[in-house]
Amino acid sequence: MKLRTFLTATAAVATLLSMGLPAAHAQAKYKEEYRLSVVLGTAFPWGKGAEIWANKVRERTQGRINIKLYPGTSLVQGDQTREFSAIRQGVIDMAVGSTINWSPQVKALNLFSLPFLFPDYAAVDAVVQGQVGQEIFKTIDKAGVLPLAWGENGYREISNSKHAISKPEDLKGMKIRVVGSPLFLDTFTALGANPTQMSWADAQPAMASGAVDGQENPVSVYMAAKLSTVGQKYMTLWGYMNDPLIYVVNKDVWNSWTPADRDIVKQAALDAAKEQIAISRKGMIEANKPLVKEITAQGVTVTDLNAAQRKVFADATRSVYTKWKPQIGTNLVDMAEKAIGERKK
Repeated sequence: MKLRTFLTATAAVATLLSMGLPAAHAQAKYKEEYRLSVVLGTAFPWGKGAEIWANKVRERTQGRINIKLYPGTSLVQGDQTREFSAIRQGVIDMAVGSTINWSPQVKALNLFSLPFLFPDYAAVDAVVQGQVGQEIFKTIDKAGVLPLAWGENGYREISNSKHAISKPEDLKGMKIRVVGSPLFLDTFTALGANPTQMSWADAQPAMASGAVDGQENPVSVYMAAKLSTVGQKYMTLWGYMNDPLIYVVNKDVWNSWTPADRDIVKQAALDAAKEQIAISRKGMIEANKPLVKEITAQGVTVTDLNAAQRKVFADATRSVYTKWKPQIGTNLVDMAEKAIGERKK
């Protein structure tokens, strides 16, 4: 029986080789579908980046690796903070995830949520594309998930239904929806607000009903989600933190692929991430910020803080920065601060 099984397997490999497929592909065990988790759908730059990655992999592997998107973190019932653990455990095969959502499992990712650390896009690039980014990838790898590329959700700006925000006092008592991060709670509490943890699925109905006053998200998310239609008529561009995204693969899935296909998947991630960052920043990096003009045209009052106004907010949250620096890793934060200081503007 064993001999017959061996001969059958050998014949199968020979058949595949005769069709022009490498022996490695014949021996590799590939799934019919790989599940890619993402928070936001393809109407948003975040989901679009995931879609680009999936399409590039499918095309470049001639369909050997077929990836299906699962938006809304549906594979973990919408609980964004469980996503990283689910990838490590194999419930999720691949993901394009947020540094915020994964920070409870990987403390170093809280670096990006430190209030007012990143003054501009050049600062973000200097950190993620340099030594700090490499160190964080090593940490994620040790935590059991394989990181491949850095993407970006963008700078998170604040909107609300009450009034314009130009100084910390304007936030006093305001109920602001935030993601499930202790650092976010500390930041908004320090500013006198009432931060409320809530999933994105629950956030929009809460804004529409007035259960919460405001939220913070990238401008691209604000636009795609049409938040001006749920009472969010005041926006402040304060750039208090940037949310890089990370393209990752479950390690067992990665090891099940041939070396050639691993190279394809990684390069596809790098290419997709580059495209996704450009999409995420479009309309905000140009001198006249055309995306802001679109928001204003919807009847939204936009307040764009200058450097002096931003510093007032930074000073008001300095105690949070000081508290979290050792938890994230003093050396890592020092490295980031140095990279930002030496960046090319």
